[in-house]
Amino acid sequence: MSERVLPDSLVTLNYRIATADDKELIGTFASTPATLQLGSGELAPTLESCLEGLPVGERHVFLLEPQQAFGLHNPELLKRIARAELPPESRLEARALMEFSAPGGAKFSGLVRELDEQTVLIDFNHPLAGQAIRFEVEVIGIL
Repeated sequence: MSERVLPDSLVTLNYRIATADDKELIGTFASTPATLQLGSGELAPTLESCLEGLPVGERHVFLLEPQQAFGLHNPELLKRIARAELPPESRLEARALMEFSAPGGAKFSGLVRELDEQTVLIDFNHPLAGQAIRFEVEVIGIL
């Protein structure tokens, strides 16, 4: 019986994340495989759970609804911020990703959704929140 992925495995794999209609967002099949430590936050927990129990050498496709993937889009994570409150060097253009610092020093990102003369609407949801995704994976090895 072949070795199977455990919740704390160090795995080498090829993967592909695409929209439900199969538009690729990110993937390694055409380039170098990834080596990831499961349980360390390198991969979203819901994607890690898809890997658990998979044997080496098989290719699998998982179709995940938004709540199984990156969550539903939360309107409470849309924040309108006065331009004057943002650092002067901020890149203020629609679809730009901005980095913010939390009081404890942690960093987090938000996507500029819209701008007007006085304010900027920032979306702090994961960029794939609210979307069904297709997660394709092939475990190459367990280290």
